[in-house]
Order: sequence, then C-alpha cells, then structure tokens
Amino acid sequence: MDKTDELLLEQIAQLHGIPEGSYNIRKNGASIARNSTSDIEIVPKKDKSGIDIIIKPGIKNKSVHIPVLITAGSFKDIVYNDFYIGQNADVTIVAGCGIHNSTADDSSHDGIHSFHLAENAKVRYIERHVGSGDGSGGKIFFPVTKVYQKNNSLMIMETTQLGGVTDTVRKTYANLGEGAKLLVKEKLLTDCRERAVSSFDVKLAGRDSSAEIVSRSVARGDSFQHFKSRLIGKNRCFGHVECDGIVIDKARMVSTPAIDAAHSDASLVHEAAIGKIAGEQLLKLMTLGLTEKEAEDTIIQGFLE
Repeated sequence: MDKTDELLLEQIAQLHGIPEGSYNIRKNGASIARNSTSDIEIVPKKDKSGIDIIIKPGIKNKSVHIPVLITAGSFKDIVYNDFYIGQNADVTIVAGCGIHNSTADDSSHDGIHSFHLAENAKVRYIERHVGSGDGSGGKIFFPVTKVYQKNNSLMIMETTQLGGVTDTVRKTYANLGEGAKLLVKEKLLTDCRERAVSSFDVKLAGRDSSAEIVSRSVARGDSFQHFKSRLIGKNRCFGHVECDGIVIDKARMVSTPAIDAAHSDASLVHEAAIGKIAGEQLLKLMTLGLTEKEAEDTIIQGFLE
C-alpha cells in the first residue's frame, strides 16, 4: 500500500497498517490482504464478487475489518458480503470505503451487505465513507444493508459520511424477531453540490422488538439531503426515529417519515427538526476570538459528535 492507501485506511477504519485477527482489505476490485481465524472465517464467494463472513457461536469481544479502497478513476466496484453471526456471539465489524479520485471520470462503490443474526447475537457495525482527490470525477456510493435478526439479538449500526462524497444513496432494510433490538446512529455532512439520500425500511415483526434510528446531518453549500424512514409495527413493539439537521448557505434538506402501525400494541414515533445555526451560538464563540467560519465549524463538529 502507498501513502494514499494508508491515509484512506486510517480514515475509514482507524487502522495503521494490517490489523490483527480476521480481515479482508479490498483495493480496486481485488482483495490485497485477507486472514481468517478459528473464531471468524472469511470465505470468498464463488458465484460473484464478495465474501461470506462466518462468526462462530458464543465468541466474545472479537472484531473483523473489511475496508475497501478505490484509487482508480473510471472504476465501478460492486461487492456482495454476507455476515452469519452465531448464537450468543458478540462481535464488532468495521467496514467502510474510501475513494480517492484524481481524474475527470466517476468512480463508485456499491457494497451490498446482508447480516444474519442468530438468537442472542450482538453486532456493532461501523461503516465510514470518505471521498478525496482533486479530480472533477465523482466519488459515488450506493450501499445497501439488509438485516435479519432472530429473537433477542442486538444490531448496533454506526454510519458516518463527513465530506468529499459527491453522490450517495444509502438503503437499509431490517426485519426484527421477538425481543430483537436495532440501534442506528447516522452522521452525515454534505457540501458544494453533493447529494445524499438515506432510506430506512424497518419491520418490527416480533413481539417486544424495538428500533431506534437517530440521524444527525449538516448540509452546506448547494448540497441536497433527503432522509426517508418507514417503520412497520407488526406486533407489540416500539419504534423511534429522530432526524435533526442543520442547513447552511443554499443547501436543501428534506425529511420524509412514514409509520405504519399494523398492530394495536405497536408504538411508533417520528421526530424531525431542521434549522440553521443560532446566531447567539456564533456570537458567543466569536467573542472568544474565533472567526465566524471557525465558530461555525466548531458548532458543526459538536453537533455531529
């Protein structure tokens, strides 16, 4: 890996070189480093591009890294990854993709991820997207995440996109069994003429299942964001969606909620708040010696924490 690869790897996976344990590092459509352990096995697919990640039942406090790097212009990458998390397992999965494009042609990555959680399994899934490079070509992401949760399983998703991505449409689907929980924390920043669409479609099928989706986003410049959510309560359950956004300059932000209570004991809530940075917040920081731009950046950083 060269210096560009190392910087992308640090940004999307907080790695300084090859990690320990199980990992698969993919660059420009090919695996450049892979390792399995007795607890977590990584198997290449035979019928299409991608891998199967098999996490053994009962393992605790283990992690697997599957970052993707793209440094070529005019490159389209599609990968299908399936995760099979065994009963009572507890694992952290670090994914994400960095595109460095210094050409006039678009480069893109579509990661199609499916998670199959057995009973009482726990997954913390961390996904970061980063775009860089001084070329005029696009840095494009169209990720799809599908989550299938058995009884009493827990899925924690932390998705982050904080700059440089010209176009993204993120789609998340989830189906929850009895007592299963889904927790999502999304952080998103767009600028210039960037576009970002986040779509969540969650079915609370099992008794006492629950989902909480929290989105924090900032739109600057002439960028556009659209947050979509659809919660379906098919049983006694609880679902909560919270979308908070800050709009700056000539940006535009849209929130489209949909809640569908298909059971009398389904409790579903959606909250959305979109606005600008309060003038008194800027003034307070500027009196401490910050410029208006520095004050604005400080407020945005705190908001997206």
